[in-house]
Amino acid sequence: MMEKQQYAVGDIVRMKKTHPCGSSEWEVLRTGMDFRLKCQGCGHLVMMPRTKFEKMVRAIVRTNGTPAE
Repeated sequence: MMEKQQYAVGDIVRMKKTHPCGSSEWEVLRTGMDFRLKCQGCGHLVMMPRTKFEKMVRAIVRTNGTPAE
């Protein structure tokens, strides 16, 4: 069984779909039942349920300011 990925405030994640501004990278501002994300291109803020977030995330780009392994 695959281990659940852990997400933390400050992580930069790459999503499957690009934002209309052209960026596909988002900063995690809040975790829990809902995730609050900030677009790294235009600064747009969105809230989405954890289930939708986990389906849409492709990779963690940076973990709290440090590059992911």
